[in-house]
Amino acid sequence: MEAIFGPQVLMLVLMFGVLYFLMIRPQQKRMKEHKEMVEGLKRGDEVITQGGLIGKVSKVGDEEVTVELSEGVKVRVVRQTIASVKGRTEPKPANDAKDD
Repeated sequence: MEAIFGPQVLMLVLMFGVLYFLMIRPQQKRMKEHKEMVEGLKRGDEVITQGGLIGKVSKVGDEEVTVELSEGVKVRVVRQTIASVKGRTEPKPANDAKDD
């Protein structure tokens, strides 16, 4: 009985290992990257929502982001519904670093 039980347990462990490395781990990595992207949103970033809307971030709150879709058209969206950041804005220079 022990001879049959050993290989079955080994096969079960191997299947779980393959499942972990092919499905669970990559999903956790994507979730972590999305969370970092959403936390890093700032005013002026061009974003795409999960609904397919493209616009520029005009205001960033704790749970919501105001996105300007076109001139004068602003919508509030939940931060987690931002699918990707299409264009990042460059940080503006400090007031003492003036161009002459």
